[in-house]
Amino acid sequence: MHLDVAELRGFYETPLGQTAKQILSREIEALWPSVLAERVVGVGHPTPFMRPFLGKAERVIAVMPAAEGVLPWPREGHNCTTLAYADKLPLPDSSVDKLLLVHLVENAPDPQAVLREAWRVLMPAGKVLVVAPYRNGAWARADHTPFGLGRPFSRFQLRDLLESVWLEPVNFIRCLHMPPSQRRYFLSSAPAWESAGRRFFPRLAGVVMVEATKVMVRGIPAKRAPQRLKVFAPVLGPATARPAAFSAPNAEPANDTAPLRVTSPLGEVVEHHCPQIERQVSDKVGGAQDLQHRQVGDRRQRMA
Repeated sequence: MHLDVAELRGFYETPLGQTAKQILSREIEALWPSVLAERVVGVGHPTPFMRPFLGKAERVIAVMPAAEGVLPWPREGHNCTTLAYADKLPLPDSSVDKLLLVHLVENAPDPQAVLREAWRVLMPAGKVLVVAPYRNGAWARADHTPFGLGRPFSRFQLRDLLESVWLEPVNFIRCLHMPPSQRRYFLSSAPAWESAGRRFFPRLAGVVMVEATKVMVRGIPAKRAPQRLKVFAPVLGPATARPAAFSAPNAEPANDTAPLRVTSPLGEVVEHHCPQIERQVSDKVGGAQDLQHRQVGDRRQRMA
């Protein structure tokens, strides 16, 4: 859901909007102190924060989404705004040095498509700055501000979203700790709220800023050698003793620690390493052999 451009401009003309603009502009200028001979583009509603770049950057352009509408900016001089779809910017590949996204990602139907388009227009060493409402803050619940509409994000959600489109986050900033109130007390004490919020309750910030760089080549994880699975033998109770008549004549004496060796009917010696289980099998085999020997002896006696 996009607000109308007139409503956005109206908010930033109120005392609360002016205070929020000052706080966010200070953080943006600290991240991008120099834009000399660079091309700076803002998408969404970036015009309240792009005035410091006028006269310094090589070119400054503000792109407003078609669902939002467009207003001429700045009021003096040549117009620097245009209307376009956020996922289809009218810019060539690798043509922007710095890209500012404000009031855009949280309102976009497909944030990944918007960020993929940002990756396309950025230069290989270009930077993008995403400004979005912070999920834990009070501003994300204030419907009378533009930050209370749309989808709020946490740091980790924005990080995963940027990394999915090959944008590497390099800076995280949480700001706008003052309550979203029009009262004079909160407006006049906004600097104190910011300094105290950064130190004592940074998780209650109203806005999160993430600066990311364009990634051209991503490494492939190295393959690890396959590890053999450990096979555990079942632990059974002690085997009951059998009569001597049913013991295998060709089996060695019982030993719980030594392997059990049994001669198969084909004359092969088979070594078993699980005595408790295989001894029961050998007993049955030995009993069958004893029965076979007795039957052969009885036949010979009858023939004699």
